[in-house]
Amino acid sequence: MLTVTELTRRIRSLLEAQVGAVWVEGEISNFRAQASGHCYFTLKDAGAQLSAVLFRGDAANLRFKPGDGMQVVAFGDVSVYEARGQYQIIVRELMPKGLGALQLRFEQLKQKLAAEGLFDEARKKPIPVLPQRIGVVTSPTGAAIRDFLNVIARRFPNLHIVINPVRVQGEGAAEEIAAAVDEFNQLHQTGWLRLDVIVLARGGGSLEDLWAFNEEIVARAVARSKVPTISAIGHEIDFTICDFVADLRAPTPSAAAELVVQKKDEFVALLADYRSRLHKDLRLRLAEIRERLQRLARSHVFREPAGVVRQYQQRVDELRLRLSREWEMSFEQSRGRLRAAREKLRLLTPAETLRKYEQRLDHSADRLTLLISHALKDRRAILKRLHEQVALLSPRATLQRGYSITQRAADGRLIKSVKAVKSGEKIQTIVMDGDFTSEVL
Repeated sequence: MLTVTELTRRIRSLLEAQVGAVWVEGEISNFRAQASGHCYFTLKDAGAQLSAVLFRGDAANLRFKPGDGMQVVAFGDVSVYEARGQYQIIVRELMPKGLGALQLRFEQLKQKLAAEGLFDEARKKPIPVLPQRIGVVTSPTGAAIRDFLNVIARRFPNLHIVINPVRVQGEGAAEEIAAAVDEFNQLHQTGWLRLDVIVLARGGGSLEDLWAFNEEIVARAVARSKVPTISAIGHEIDFTICDFVADLRAPTPSAAAELVVQKKDEFVALLADYRSRLHKDLRLRLAEIRERLQRLARSHVFREPAGVVRQYQQRVDELRLRLSREWEMSFEQSRGRLRAAREKLRLLTPAETLRKYEQRLDHSADRLTLLISHALKDRRAILKRLHEQVALLSPRATLQRGYSITQRAADGRLIKSVKAVKSGEKIQTIVMDGDFTSEVL
């Protein structure tokens, strides 16, 4: 009897021994790229599907970006993922199916570099009007360099051409081209070989033949070049990544030669035209200067220079006198401000300030004494009036006016009405100078 693990391992061994490494064609679906760098996806066709895994090391070597719906050809080992009991292919190589593979790589790299701004016109450098030294990156035995040199010889034969020989197709060609561009820039920056422009040239061919100029390493070398670059790859209908990155695209190597330099006779004619225009402008300028000198010669300054000088001397004397007066006025004003400041400073000294406070204190004390005296006088008058009012309203004053106070003799209660007393009851009457007792009848 076998365990599940033992059975799964036996099936895995049979698959790996009997099937082994195979090429499989299919459509990618459920593509997932993990943070670890491993990629998992499914290969399928109309009748079946197969799980696939592409580990990080092999995924890093891909020349394109896989995606769902893409038709591919995969090479790898058939195996079993024991944890799920699922057979799968461990992909070691993956490529797009058919001729569209190269075109796909082309489009993907084009989109990537465009997104980084390598094709922007704003970053492209102008090509010199008349370069003196041209660097050419090309094959030294190809037709491209012969066409280029023939056109240069016809148009401007005394230019300095420097060729950096490279392979323009095949394995390693892209690395050689990028290294040649970098080498030209290094020589230019160190001053060993000053270049005005770099031309990358190659004759026509198929997409595969021109592929070295579609590699990212070449595109980035051209993009970082400090020397202006011209891409002259293939025929007029051929486009490469290098064409988009370079500062200028030429349809062919011959066209690049025509773009980079003018014809010598055209240039000589242009110089003659410039010389003629310069002479004409100089003659006009000289005529204007001559007329100006003649006007100056007829002016009052040149006819009577001594009189003009005397006028300026008189003006200088007037300005000197005016300056002296202004200075004296300014000095007096400054002196007055200084005196005022000194007096103000004297008034602000501690002794002067203390004296002022003492004066204010004495004044306040005198004023306080006067206020207290007036207040006491007013209070005495008020007290006297109140005393008189009290005296006038007192019972004694009333008695003095002839009134009397009657009260019961027994309990001293005031009698205000005849009804309050009875016959035979004793009452006491108080008058101004004493009192007496009576009996009610």
